[in-house]
Amino acid sequence: MFSTGQLYFTLFFVVAFIATMIVVYRKDLKEMKTQYKGTYWILIGFITFILLLMVIKTFLKD
Repeated sequence: MFSTGQLYFTLFFVVAFIATMIVVYRKDLKEMKTQYKGTYWILIGFITFILLLMVIKTFLKD
């Protein structure tokens, strides 16, 4: 289905992309810790809100 050259290109691209993402993530890790402090509370709030909507829907369905 794919030629050998296409498979080599795909393999090279995936490896290069993952390596680049790791380097960039490590570089930005220090800044992310200071800029995004407290974002877990927002995530917990969203999850709580969705669970609350599901509970309300279940009780009002009957």
